[in-house]
Amino acid sequence: MAAGDGDVKLGTLGSGSESGSDGSSESPGGAGAAAEGGGWAAAALALLTGGGEMLLNVVLVTLVLLGAYRLWVRWGRRGLGAGAGAGEESPAASLPRMKKRDFSLEQLRQYDGSLNPRILLAVNGKVFDVTKGSKFYGPAGPYGIFAGRDASRGLATFCLDKDALRDEYDDLSDLNAVQMESVREWEMQFKEKYDYVGRLLKPGEEPSEYTDEEDTKDHNKQD
Repeated sequence: MAAGDGDVKLGTLGSGSESGSDGSSESPGGAGAAAEGGGWAAAALALLTGGGEMLLNVVLVTLVLLGAYRLWVRWGRRGLGAGAGAGEESPAASLPRMKKRDFSLEQLRQYDGSLNPRILLAVNGKVFDVTKGSKFYGPAGPYGIFAGRDASRGLATFCLDKDALRDEYDDLSDLNAVQMESVREWEMQFKEKYDYVGRLLKPGEEPSEYTDEEDTKDHNKQD
């Protein structure tokens, strides 16, 4: 292929006009248009290349920001919640640890969180101080119905209605094996999370006398 032929084709692509045999374009600005067209092509290629890098950077920044937001949602709000309550003592923090003692049903009802800030409930004959879980067991909590009461039947039958509560001592003798196993599992969970403060007394049963040494020993086991 002759050099002139190459110039003709290049001129044709660049300007859209034909060139003569001597390499000159019929259009006065043909050569300039070709150069201009080549410049635009180079600029477009550079823009595409730069745009790809910019798009990648935008995607990376977006992913980083999304990750940071998720971390804030998971942990930051907890910190904010703790900070918001820092100036206000929770009921559990403002109360001394309860000494070990036994309770009748009537005595247990005094600790429902309404008049007394301390909240107790019983599970399978054991009484637990759940004051630090007041957002769950307080008067406005989802399980507030169990505050100051024997929660065994309600927990065993997954019932949050008053039908699950008994005004008299509940020996749970009508529960089946699966329900009783559920009661024992709930008892273990409460032992792990809350302070065990004593027994729920049966009718006519006398409360036990606990020494300071026994009380301290039980609290140390829970800690």
